[in-house]
Amino acid sequence: MSLNNSSKENDPAVKNSDILQRFFNRPLFLSLTIGIPFCIFKMLFGISAIRIGAGTSVFLNSGGWLILGWALTDLVMNLGREVYDLMDRPAPFEYCSIAQIGRFFHMPAVFLAIDTLLTFIIISTMLWSGWIITLTTVESYLWYAATSLNLVSLSLVVLYNEIRTVR
Repeated sequence: MSLNNSSKENDPAVKNSDILQRFFNRPLFLSLTIGIPFCIFKMLFGISAIRIGAGTSVFLNSGGWLILGWALTDLVMNLGREVYDLMDRPAPFEYCSIAQIGRFFHMPAVFLAIDTLLTFIIISTMLWSGWIITLTTVESYLWYAATSLNLVSLSLVVLYNEIRTVR
């Protein structure tokens, strides 16, 4: 081990940054800032599809209920991950149902990326279809909160990682 590495190990700033990095990778942080906001986007999309499809489209109505069920399942899984993390135990399941399916194929991260892609498609569909304006005031605030939490936390992690590279 070089002298330079030894001084870094004793540097309080490096130790604190490692604590922060570990926090950013904890299931608690990931669920609160990514998983739960994604569940909110899915839930609001499902609710919108149910509302818009009511009485006019069995496809939209049924699809909305399916998406709402998917969102609620993922919400329970994310909350479960948080509980396991707070108990300092590894969770026996993934963050979402699609990643759980990926676990059977030994590639949950790939399936988690698919879930992320689908959620971004849902967000884009809500915006470009104009369905976003059908949200109630409370639903709109949920959308704003999910968006803000997700984007601000992502920006903080990126900023933190860039600062670490400069050191």
